[in-house]
Amino acid sequence: MPEIFVNYRTRDEDSTATLIERELSRRFGTDRVFRASKSIKIGQAFPQELLIAVRRSSVLLAVIGRQWANAQTADGRRALDDPADWTRREISEAFDSGALVVPVLVGRDTRLDPRDLPPEIARLADCQYRRFDTRDAESNLRRIGDDLAEAIPQLALAERQITTGFGSTDAPPEDFDRSGTSVVRAGEYRHQQSGGIGNIGHDVGTFINNASGPVHTGPGPQHNTIRNGSVELHGDGSNYLEHGTVNSEFGSRRDREGRRR
Repeated sequence: MPEIFVNYRTRDEDSTATLIERELSRRFGTDRVFRASKSIKIGQAFPQELLIAVRRSSVLLAVIGRQWANAQTADGRRALDDPADWTRREISEAFDSGALVVPVLVGRDTRLDPRDLPPEIARLADCQYRRFDTRDAESNLRRIGDDLAEAIPQLALAERQITTGFGSTDAPPEDFDRSGTSVVRAGEYRHQQSGGIGNIGHDVGTFINNASGPVHTGPGPQHNTIRNGSVELHGDGSNYLEHGTVNSEFGSRRDREGRRR
C-alpha cells in the first residue's frame, strides 16, 4: 500500500514530479510512493489503479507548475474545468478519503488562487504548501521528506528500517542491540561479539571470539581453550562454543580418487 501519491499534470512539471518521487522512494521505499507511470504495471486497468492508489494513500503531493491551472484539453477547453480530468479527480478523491493534501509549488512565482479552481478542489489553495525550486533542489527535497516523515509515522518508521537495513518488519530483529554492539545468532543462542572473526547474523559458520593461543583449523581433532571451557572438534564441520565441550562427527568422505578418509 502506498503512503504517498504523487499527483501531477503531464506536460506541466512531470520531470519535477519524477524527481520528487525518486527522492522519496529512496528515503521511504519505492513501494510507498505512487507515481502513475512508474507504479501501474503493464496490462493493469489505468483508471482503477489510480483510484485504488489515491484512496489508500495517506498523503497526496500535488505538483503544480506555471501551466498547471491553464493547461488545455485536446479540444481547447481548460483541463481543470473537465470533471473527467485525472489531475482534478485525484485531488478530489484525496480530499474525500481524508488524506493529507500538500501542494508543491514549482518555481518562485507559482501561486494558487481559489478563484481559478473548481469548487470541489478549491480548498487546495488553503492547504499549507511547500515550494520546489531547481536552484535549491537538494534542500527543498530534504524538507519535503522531513515534513512527510514528521506528519506520517509510518514513513518515519519505514525510513528507520531502510537506514538500519531491517527490511519491512515493524521492529528490529531480536538479535539487534541498540547500543551498537553486534549480536550473533545461531538457532536460539545469542552472543554479543567483542572481537574475533567469523560470520555474523543468522546461522553462524566458523566463529572465533577472543581466542588465546594457536587455533588449528586443518583436518583432524581440534583442541583450543576458549575462556572457561574447551572445544574438541572431529570431522569437517564448523562449530562455535564459548563454554563447555562440543564433539561433532560428520562421518567419512571420499576424496576425488574414491578412497575413504
